[in-house]
Amino acid sequence: MNSPMIYELHKPSQVEPDKTYPAIFVMHGMGSNEQNMLPIVEGLEERFYIFSVRGPLSQPPGFAYFSIQGYGKPHREVFDHAIIQLTGFIDYATEQYPLNHDHLYLLGFSQGAIVSMTLGLTLGNRIKGIVALSGYIPGFVKEEYSIQPVDQLSLFISHGELDTVLPYQWGLESNEFLQGLGAQVTFQSYSEGHTVSLKNQKDFTKWILNNLSQ
Repeated sequence: MNSPMIYELHKPSQVEPDKTYPAIFVMHGMGSNEQNMLPIVEGLEERFYIFSVRGPLSQPPGFAYFSIQGYGKPHREVFDHAIIQLTGFIDYATEQYPLNHDHLYLLGFSQGAIVSMTLGLTLGNRIKGIVALSGYIPGFVKEEYSIQPVDQLSLFISHGELDTVLPYQWGLESNEFLQGLGAQVTFQSYSEGHTVSLKNQKDFTKWILNNLSQ
């Protein structure tokens, strides 16, 4: 079976036969690529299979998962197709690799956070945890998507208070919306712009390792 998307895989140096492993699916921001996000999950590959997934659209100097028609408004058809592709990739990875299906995580920055939270809503409790860094949930996803139960889903949502690309308020709204659905949300704010600080990285790494043990 061929992969529906281009990706980079990092995994434990010693993979034991007949053992399954937790997995993290990593999604980058607009104009970036599958290599760019790997440094912020460095060290976790000894515990997880890490799939860093390239967006399907060319967006120099890199790639994107979807295009934008207005501020906070993805092109609907392009966005829908990206969610279908990413869902297909998760299906592919869980079939082809020795993954623990009860310990699947999504991690994304900016566009990657947007698609990660959307996938959490469409896949529901199939996903154990999500790290969403500086993103938002599109209005049409909240209003028109078929949202699955998320009462067993945990999220770490973070946003920079000084973010001029995607407003801090959008992070607060994501937190409120997901909590309203019964998801278990940890929300962290940072005195940063549209970026992932070292403190942010340390905090979500600690969160994901704690969540894994639960």
